[in-house]
Amino acid sequence: MTENFAPELTKKRKALLAIAVGGFIAGAVDLFEACIQKGWDIPLVIATDPLGPKAEQGGVGTYVLGAFLRFFIAFSAAAMYYAAGRRLPFLTEHPLLCGLYFGATVKLVTHLIVLPLSALHAGGPYSIHSLIVGLLQKMVVVGLPISFSVRRFAR
Repeated sequence: MTENFAPELTKKRKALLAIAVGGFIAGAVDLFEACIQKGWDIPLVIATDPLGPKAEQGGVGTYVLGAFLRFFIAFSAAAMYYAAGRRLPFLTEHPLLCGLYFGATVKLVTHLIVLPLSALHAGGPYSIHSLIVGLLQKMVVVGLPISFSVRRFAR
């Protein structure tokens, strides 16, 4: 009887591993890159999305919330990519191209939907330079780790 559950359990473990590895790498590298570019208080800035501008004066709890939100987004993106990859096999067959596209999509969704709906109501106008740099950054830092993790661990 346990033989029937073994393949299902293995599939779930592989799915969780793919999402965990991809989400962790994407979240860690994305947060580290943001800290290097914009300063080590960037988690406080991230926490302003749900809390509003007063969060920038926050303490350790606000800092942890900002870091948690960055990882939450990365793990959510990895879970979405994994789920889509189950229905669209080309996502796992071509991780380079699909990962780059997915990273750009994450950037556009964040800046065109999430930020305008946040407590800051942030939205354009964006300079073409910052848009291109942001797209390239998310393509490499978020899209590729997730797509290659899903390809590697979800088979």
